[in-house]
Amino acid sequence: MTQISLDPTLGAVVLQSAQNTAIYPYLWLRDNCPSGLHPDTQERTFDLLSVPEDIHPSDCALVDNELVVTWALDGHVSRFSLDWLEQYQPGRLNSDAARIPATHWLNGTNAPVAPATAGDLLTDDVALLNWLTETKRSGLGLVSGLVDEQAGMAVANRIGFLRRTNFGKTFEVVSKPDPNNLAYTSIHLPLHTDLPNQEMPPGFQFLHCLANEAEGGGSVFCDGFAMAEELRRVDPEAFEVLSTTYVPMRFHDQDYDLGTHQTVIRTDPFGAIVELRFNAHLAGILDIAPEHMAAYYRAYRQLMKLIRNPDHHFEIKLQAGQMAVFDNRRVLHGRRAFDPQTGRRHFRGCYVDRGEWDSKIRVLSRANKESA
Repeated sequence: MTQISLDPTLGAVVLQSAQNTAIYPYLWLRDNCPSGLHPDTQERTFDLLSVPEDIHPSDCALVDNELVVTWALDGHVSRFSLDWLEQYQPGRLNSDAARIPATHWLNGTNAPVAPATAGDLLTDDVALLNWLTETKRSGLGLVSGLVDEQAGMAVANRIGFLRRTNFGKTFEVVSKPDPNNLAYTSIHLPLHTDLPNQEMPPGFQFLHCLANEAEGGGSVFCDGFAMAEELRRVDPEAFEVLSTTYVPMRFHDQDYDLGTHQTVIRTDPFGAIVELRFNAHLAGILDIAPEHMAAYYRAYRQLMKLIRNPDHHFEIKLQAGQMAVFDNRRVLHGRRAFDPQTGRRHFRGCYVDRGEWDSKIRVLSRANKESA
């Protein structure tokens, strides 16, 4: 049985049960009163400055599985279901279907690649939800059965809006004269993340193989989160340098000059790795203080050695009708050199940002629960 009490010292309502003690500050309750949300959009319309900071109730009661609060200021009554209060108890992270723990893979041969067929992803919401979830968990998915040249982009559009960059909404990865990016050559591409020079690099990348008949041209992938965690384990000083030192990253051609200063490794407030920006080709001219350069170069080289270790690589030569999909801010990708004289190699690519990906997971999860 739930018991209710007021704690003036905390300025909060306390709900006590046999399993839990939950504390709900007065101002938090008034701020989240259902009457302060627009009935159609559910956006907040309540003005926080319309009440004093020391607002307090004149009465609180549990009525029919609801907490009913009457406010001393103006007699306003707020009603909260106990289920809602349990779901949003302060001090706990709000539940989120898209908060999926990453499964790191240090050994490339055991990479947990998430497989799917294009037909399932385009027609079956449950199959799409499962694949989105597993691809986010591992960082890398593989789609087969793409029956035409537009099928890969159709899968991407089913998830969310395509992210336009200076290379366009979609881009053709082919060897061509006068390239403005090394991807448009036939040379070996070391492992990297795309567009670290952007203020916010693209999220998930889609690479649809239209043809891969040339000698060479295999695709290589590596879990950047696993590499960063391994660096933190074996060389914590190097990890600290790469996660705290802001360095220049830049792309420029005739039409664009896009640059930023960021850390190679980014962590959240709890220390979890959330982003890797690693692309030696787009490293700007290092402008940190000379006395810090030796430590930075040492740390960067340590990470580079881990990334270059073939034991950490998952390699596949994609065939026409297959598509690799990966978290560009986590999974590094590269390419073996190929000989364009021996056959055609053509990939079509695009990006869907992480926010769009997570939104689709939340919407499909909600629909799945409602239909259960």
